[in-house]
Amino acid sequence: MDSLHADPLDRLVTGKREFGEFGGVNASVEISTTFTVLEADTLPAIFNGEVGPEKGGCYVYGRAFNPTVRHLGRLLAALEGCEAAYPCSSGMAAISATLMALCNTGDHIVASNTIYGGSHALLKTFLPTKAGVTTTFVDITDLGAVRTALGQSPAGRTKVVYTEVVSNPTLRVADLRGLADLAHGAGAQLVVDNTFTPFVVTPRRFGADVVVHSLTKFVSGASDIIAGAICGSAAFIRSLMDFHAGPCMLLGPTMDPRVASELALRLPNLALRMQEHGRRAAAFATRLEGLGAAVTYPGLTSHPQHALMLAQANQGYGLGGLMGLDLGTPAHANAFMERLQNRHGFGFMAVSLGYFDTLMSLSAASTSSELSAKDLAESGIGGGYVRMSIGITGNLEERWKQLEEAYRFTTQLGPSATVPYRAVKVRCNPSGTVEQLLSWPSLGSFGGQGALEAAVAAAAAAEGAGDAAATAAASGDGKEETLEVTAAAVVLSDPAVDGDDSDLSSVPSPSLVPAAAPPLPPPQLATALKAPPSPFVRRQSPLSHIGGGGSSSALAPADEATSPKRDSGQVKRTNSGRSIRIRRTGSSEIHYVVLQLHSPTADQVAAERE
Repeated sequence: MDSLHADPLDRLVTGKREFGEFGGVNASVEISTTFTVLEADTLPAIFNGEVGPEKGGCYVYGRAFNPTVRHLGRLLAALEGCEAAYPCSSGMAAISATLMALCNTGDHIVASNTIYGGSHALLKTFLPTKAGVTTTFVDITDLGAVRTALGQSPAGRTKVVYTEVVSNPTLRVADLRGLADLAHGAGAQLVVDNTFTPFVVTPRRFGADVVVHSLTKFVSGASDIIAGAICGSAAFIRSLMDFHAGPCMLLGPTMDPRVASELALRLPNLALRMQEHGRRAAAFATRLEGLGAAVTYPGLTSHPQHALMLAQANQGYGLGGLMGLDLGTPAHANAFMERLQNRHGFGFMAVSLGYFDTLMSLSAASTSSELSAKDLAESGIGGGYVRMSIGITGNLEERWKQLEEAYRFTTQLGPSATVPYRAVKVRCNPSGTVEQLLSWPSLGSFGGQGALEAAVAAAAAAEGAGDAAATAAASGDGKEETLEVTAAAVVLSDPAVDGDDSDLSSVPSPSLVPAAAPPLPPPQLATALKAPPSPFVRRQSPLSHIGGGGSSSALAPADEATSPKRDSGQVKRTNSGRSIRIRRTGSSEIHYVVLQLHSPTADQVAAERE
């Protein structure tokens, strides 16, 4: 069988195996930056390109070739069905070095209009300004538009057609065979970014000349390494390392051999990881679509290039771990992500992809922020579009419950998804002072629906009838009471801090919160609720003393504060008349979160002053 049509895992495992220097099952890590020769006249031959590691010579300098880095390159080349590969310091280094090698001043590139923001900026701004290389951006799924763009430049000046297998972030699928035919017919080369779909798609099978990767993503799998790779013909890879004109040699995007060793050890389990990323993304996308969500995933039959994706995919590795979800507006998208992260621990609001936990970001405000408003519109990137790199941790069904709850919650929000209150995480010191650790706008990431609805109703009733307070439980198991409600405030302990993993139901949408904007809190509490410059900057809060009836007594005796036993909480009152719920953790510190909904009534403020 043609190696290009073989299973990519078969290609990977049949690649040249390299053992350690002393017979170790893993290749050795060579950290030397320079290498010795036994005969003096060997050096001129190496610098003239007459000999080298692959031509009967030896290594000379780490920026050129390193044995450990070259070992990783051979593995990646086998995976992608290419003759050779050069690992480098980042994905952008791989892309820029490739384009600099293929293009000279006055040359032209035809590129997809929906690609990673850094690639877009390189093509639109950097290369024209610094190198005189221009780019025409087109809808890469429209082969007619690609053909037209190729014909607009002077004959022979278009050197590259550039695309991603699956576009970042809109997940459009490129017709690689069609693009290769058009590029080669115009005397250009097809360069394909396969970061999203290692193992899933082998671009070389469909005529790609060069395949680039950000190894930072799925290949690393742990968001702990920045790296890239260029895969192509042996002649092209050698040209990158030419001592006189090679962009990798002269611009120096060198990979550290320790990084190369780590990545080589992660490649054997990449196939399993890609299968699971794809399995979960397909399950979540299918179920979300069933709820009526505006979800984008190439594995859905509703995706416009679904059949093309199936035709290009290698069997057995799924259809990728990336999924898109359009929530309509940035406010709704942010509420959705905040709830998934802060309430459920479903994943993280962070850029990048390929991590073992889910990563999610608002594309227009992050990884595609380099695009202008016009470019975003032409690329089809909406303001509420969330790109999700689906992780592989946790039970799939439990993760689905979290995802479904966050989506249903978000769909109930009002048009502006206004943040109704703030959450404040603090620590109570043995002296009785309160130290603020973190403050953030909250859409209810730590709330419980039934309790909070009851709390709001009780607060409203208390304001009307002069009732002092009402109490509600946050969890339905009856184990403990975690909400203390007054006419002035609704407060809730932080389950992420206190370790309470009881299942809390959805918080209500802001439409359930009284429509009138709450007045500003008293100065001392307003200062306490103000976020510090950094979540990691700790400062003393004006809530300096907490005790019953506004006294200045310490919160708890020292022996209680240092007890490792966690109790169900104590209700204390601040000197502003606000109730708070305090719960101990297993440490000597006491943490709580204040959820601010209302300010004190005039009578309460007057009573406090008296």
